[in-house]
Amino acid sequence: MRRPSNRRRFVKREDQALHKINDKIYARTIRLVREGQEPVVMATSEAIKLADTEDLDLVEISPKADPPVCKILDYKKFLYNQKKKAKEMKAKQSKVVLKEIRFGPNTDDHDFEFKLAHAKKFLEEGNKVKAFVFFRGRTIVFKDRGEILLLRLAQELEEYGVIEQMPKLEGKRMIMMINSKKKK
Repeated sequence: MRRPSNRRRFVKREDQALHKINDKIYARTIRLVREGQEPVVMATSEAIKLADTEDLDLVEISPKADPPVCKILDYKKFLYNQKKKAKEMKAKQSKVVLKEIRFGPNTDDHDFEFKLAHAKKFLEEGNKVKAFVFFRGRTIVFKDRGEILLLRLAQELEEYGVIEQMPKLEGKRMIMMINSKKKK
């Protein structure tokens, strides 16, 4: 004797279309937009017949409009072009990388020069630099030294980047942001 299974049966889910096409458009009337012609309000069945005569699809572009806006076009080609545009847009995007450089209020000249070289390299690569002075314990008394250190850094990096945020004290840190002049 078979026991009833608690498992759900596998049901293939229909592909979720991005747009309603042809018989999936349930509105009685639609606004048909065609290139080089004025938009026309017509019955959906007429528009589908018109699309069939041209061997194309009736695609709902703007479902929230009243009546919904549709176009007659090759749906597969339309999806292909949309994916192609999305891929091009993604390729053009540049990711902004934030690099941090940490100083102490009593940072020595050699250490400053070493970190300055790193900051120059980061800005030449097109990254943002977040320079901060960390005050530990009683070193908070030397706020002015920290600000002078950051302003000196900004002055040295003048030809590589632009100050986005002037030195600002936030808790135990004095932070300054420098954006690269060079775009990726």
